[in-house]
Amino acid sequence: MNGLSLSEFCCLFCCPPCPSRIAAKLAFLPPEPTYDFLADGTGKYVLTLTERAEWQYTDQDKEKVEGFYTRTNRGNKIGCLYVRCSNTARFTILFSHGNAVDLGQMSSFYLGLGSRINCNIFSYDYSGYGVSAGKPSEKNLYADIDAAWLALRTRYGISPENIILYGQSIGTVPTVDLAARYEVGAVILHSPLMSGMRVAFPNTKRTWFFDAFPSIDKVPKVTSPTLVIHGTEDEVIDFSHGLTIFERCPKAVEPLWVEGAGHNDVELYTAYLERLKQFVNVELVN
Repeated sequence: MNGLSLSEFCCLFCCPPCPSRIAAKLAFLPPEPTYDFLADGTGKYVLTLTERAEWQYTDQDKEKVEGFYTRTNRGNKIGCLYVRCSNTARFTILFSHGNAVDLGQMSSFYLGLGSRINCNIFSYDYSGYGVSAGKPSEKNLYADIDAAWLALRTRYGISPENIILYGQSIGTVPTVDLAARYEVGAVILHSPLMSGMRVAFPNTKRTWFFDAFPSIDKVPKVTSPTLVIHGTEDEVIDFSHGLTIFERCPKAVEPLWVEGAGHNDVELYTAYLERLKQFVNVELVN
């Protein structure tokens, strides 16, 4: 997410584009796909990863990862991954990943994270990312998570109280949208943004009609326990976004402000894993 030039700024206010144009300008950078789903002849798919996916486990561990397609209500076929990290997991995390990565690049992280906090992880690629068809847009983002939610509920029979919605960066946008409409086990917002305009123009104090990703207006409707995580030195989405989102969450739990962390290294700090373990295995259980 980059700031806009003066000429783009003037253009924006002289003839404001539709929200999807702002969304595309600010947010979407799909990488070259790092994986594929190969049909095995039985109606199932085998996950194949390129070197750029940087798989960190064994070939046997790859059997814990199930890939498949589902279709959104906007007609796009999107790729999904279900990672069986634990046989005793109470919760399944519906993970909406950040920008400029796809499911292939995230697969090792999912297996490692789920194993450490005793959760299974279900994730999906946004329209235009990985093997998912279509183009990235704000409307598709919401349709994508709706399709993922439906697949998780119906294919695996997991009830809402056992689902944790986890959004990272741009992934907090569909996460907040879904969490504002359904009560779930919990919500985790990792480096959230208030809205697209507030990222591009930090002094924005209101939500304009042409703004994109207005999470700040949806967060007050989230009724599930919510953990907000943000690095204090975030150079992409300023720390103030996390603070304000936290203040607007009706059921916010103690947040995790990672001192000195930027936008892409929060997971490298020991406090990250410790806070997640405490939240998932202690606070949500008691």
